[in-house]
Amino acid sequence: MKKLVTLVLAVAAATLTMPASAQFAKPEDAIKYRKAALTVMAAHFGRIGAMTSGKAPFDAKAAAENAEIVAAMSKLPWAAFGEGTDKGETKAKPEIWKEQAKFKEGHEKLVGETMKLAAVAKTGNLDNLKLAFSSTAGTCKSCHDAFRDK
Repeated sequence: MKKLVTLVLAVAAATLTMPASAQFAKPEDAIKYRKAALTVMAAHFGRIGAMTSGKAPFDAKAAAENAEIVAAMSKLPWAAFGEGTDKGETKAKPEIWKEQAKFKEGHEKLVGETMKLAAVAKTGNLDNLKLAFSSTAGTCKSCHDAFRDK
């Protein structure tokens, strides 16, 4: 699992250092990329949510591993919201491109919350994890409400 996390972090670092135009040949490629990154992040976040809600047994090691992946993945999709990616198979609202400062603020808040989630998960304290999960979920929801079609 540590190798996977290391690989994800290395890819994230490489991705974030390239300009968006160099990353994607076509807008459709960017849309696919961001959808994939958000899907992976949501899957691992959901695993933590199942533990914090009692739908799955709490496993401190698994929670920490999943939270680390969520934190790494939270950094990836944002470069894929470039020019021309507002059309096509996407649930992204036009407000993303009209209110870029607000969208960027939401992105930065999510990255910060996921980093806190990962740190809390490493402690193995379920009560604290519940609080961190709830805070992170609230950040997700506020961005979805403002910038994602249902």
